[in-house]
This record gives sequence, C-alpha cells and structure tokens, in this order.
Amino acid sequence: MTRKSENCQKNLYFFPDSLLQNHIFGDIISAKVRFDDWKERGSPLSFLNAFWKEGHDLKVTDQVTQFAKPIVEEAGCSLWDVEYVREGSERFLRIYIDKEGGVDIEDCEKIHRRLDPVLDEQDPIAESYHFEVCSAGLERALKRPDDFVRFMDSPVLVKLYRPYNGLKEFPGILRGYEDGRVTVEAGKEVITFEKSQVALVRLRVEF
Repeated sequence: MTRKSENCQKNLYFFPDSLLQNHIFGDIISAKVRFDDWKERGSPLSFLNAFWKEGHDLKVTDQVTQFAKPIVEEAGCSLWDVEYVREGSERFLRIYIDKEGGVDIEDCEKIHRRLDPVLDEQDPIAESYHFEVCSAGLERALKRPDDFVRFMDSPVLVKLYRPYNGLKEFPGILRGYEDGRVTVEAGKEVITFEKSQVALVRLRVEF
C-alpha cells in the first residue's frame, strides 16, 4: 500500500507570483497577492514569513483529517488517526481506519484510491512522501478522550518518558482518564500517571 507521491515537491521562491504558483497552501489563500502587499511587509523575508504563517495555521495532520474524514466515512469506515512522520530519510503520511467487524485489505485499497486524487488536489505537504492507508489494528494507540472512554476497562500498555519505580512500561487494565491523567490497574496496584509522564498508551492483546 506504499506509494511515492508524485508532484508533491515544490520550489519556494521569494517572489509573490511564484509563491502563488506553488499550491502548498491548499485553498487557504486564493486571492492574488500584489507587489504592493509584498513591499508593505518590509522585506521579501518578512513577507514570506507572514505568508507562510497565514497558510499554515493548521498542521498537516489536521488539514488531512478535514478532507479525509468524510471520504473514509462514505466508504463505510471511521477515521481513527492521521500521522505524518519521518522514518530515516523518508516521510510517511498514514491514514488509520477502523470498522465494526474489522478492516480488510479491500477497505484500505478503496480508501487509498479515493484519497489519492484528493491529496493531489489539496496538496497539503510540500515534501516528497509515501502515502499509506492502514488498519488501526488491535494494539492501536489511544490519543483522544473518546478513545479512552471507548476502551475503558480494557488491557493497555502505558509507556513513560522516564522510569517510575525502575520501569518505563506498565501493562495493566485501563481504569480511568481525566485531563490527560491515566489510571491503570497493574497487578494489585492502581497507579495514576500524570499527562507529563505518559509517552504512549495503546491497547494490549492478551493471549
């Protein structure tokens, strides 16, 4: 399911018309920027900084979520997560989907085909990247408050930034979540971790 996206590398110049020709800002800015506007910024660099900030108020993942969510739902699935990461020298845009009864390869292929042309049109990423559609999986990460509510009392693994009592990983049962604080029952002990301590919480499959 990995595809090297074509036509996603853009050259960025200090000239307003060149900026407009590169569609790295999607539909956020559609009006033609006049040379007078550029001069009022004080310098090409300050103009560029202001222009970049205006067009990038939303992170890549937020932008992709906005247009991917309805497409995924129309295909009978739900959008679990969007991530944009660097792995080695490569960048990856991954869409994680979920469905009652489980996601299969046909679901991933169908959504990949539907999103591919939309990504080309919206063009939210300036660099070259790989685009993948994946199942959220049985051991998915829990990120949003609704995720924790949905999987309350389920087996989880909590990973910490720094050791707690000599350990950085705690398998247990999810017993609570509030404002980023995660409570798990680990053996005979119930532990609450502060948001600042928690690097990751994911579901855990017990065999």
